[in-house]
Amino acid sequence: QVQLVESGGGLVQAGGSLRLSCAASGIIFSINAMGWYRQAPGKQRELVAAIISGGTTNYTDSVKGRFTISRDNAKNTVYLQMNSLKPEDTAVYYCNVVATSGFNFNMYRYWGQGTQVTVSS
Repeated sequence: QVQLVESGGGLVQAGGSLRLSCAASGIIFSINAMGWYRQAPGKQRELVAAIISGGTTNYTDSVKGRFTISRDNAKNTVYLQMNSLKPEDTAVYYCNVVATSGFNFNMYRYWGQGTQVTVSS
């Protein structure tokens, strides 16, 4: 079993910045991909950014140039630096990790508990 602990959400004014963190712990053989999704009220959950084991990153168009995803492999932690925040970025942000279990070497997808990001205008 893998546990994800998120931190860093909060309330910020438009144009401000926040940094989200998500640390994975447990019996992990390897982490294949880490990413962040978000879900605004009344909307479907969407991928915000992802980073795979080789370091390749992917962003949804609406955050390109404003958000940066990074990871610390030694700490099994993924970060999302969010700059120039807009009210439309308001959502619950969920960490997502695809990892190979150290128990049975199967690959699983894990979700964090979610952290609220609110951007006021």
